[in-house]
Formats: sequence, C-alpha cells, structure tokens
Amino acid sequence: MDELDASIVRLLQTDARLSNRELARRIGVAPSTALERVRSLTKRGVIRGYGAEVDLAAIGRNAQALVTVQLGQHQRAAYEGFRETVGSWPEVLTVFTVSGGGDIVLHVAVQDTERLHSFLVDRLATRPEVARFQTSMVFQRLHNRIVEPLE
Repeated sequence: MDELDASIVRLLQTDARLSNRELARRIGVAPSTALERVRSLTKRGVIRGYGAEVDLAAIGRNAQALVTVQLGQHQRAAYEGFRETVGSWPEVLTVFTVSGGGDIVLHVAVQDTERLHSFLVDRLATRPEVARFQTSMVFQRLHNRIVEPLE
C-alpha cells in the first residue's frame, strides 16, 4: 500500500460518503485514478465496506459492557458454536476470541443496567458452554477513527 492508497483509506474513514470526484480532488488525481484505486483497495480486502457510525445512547442503548467469558470446553466446535450463537444476539455488538484469563470477550450494549443483568443471568449464564464470566462496565468510549498501516 503506497501513500496514495493510504490517503484514500484515511479520507474514506473520515467520510465514507465522499463522492469519487471529491476524493480525487482531495488527493490530487484524476477521478478515474481515484476510482481504480478504491476498486483495487476493495478487491484486496483493505476496504471491507462502508457504514454509518451509530450513537448507541441516541438509540436507547445507554449501558455498555465488556464481558469476558471462559468456556468449559476448548474444542473448536465449542468455540465456533458459541461465537455463532452469541454473535446473533441483538445485544452483542462484537465478539472477540482472545487469550489470557478468558476465551471470548463480548461487547454488549443494552438499555440499562437492569437489562444488562437480565442478559447476563437469563441468556449468557444459561449457555452450557459457559464456565464463568466477568463483566466490566464501559463508562466512556474513545477511539481513533483513522486506522493507518504501521511501519
């Protein structure tokens, strides 16, 4: 990935709604060049898609948590089955497979702490794969919207 590709990725992360003409203007190339570069980045899997960032509080999901889950069994089928199941639950935003004290980390967003408690006790704890879990509430979320290649 060269500097031109990096500039395209940086700009599209900032505003994925940029027209091809505006993108080309900002990076100083012809629109046809910009379009071909974006197509190449997409084909290579660098750009995986476009989407809107949603304010969770604005849609009533005021309580967020990271839930570290330790599975009772460590066979591939148990991991995959559990990840597929919980990944389909609407409360779960992201599923991470991790190393360390747990096996899976879930990013969960619900209406309030009462709903979080219900999610944990009534849904997660009833799964036969779950040996134990630990919940950390998210108070603030700061993230870098721009991801660039590291040298």
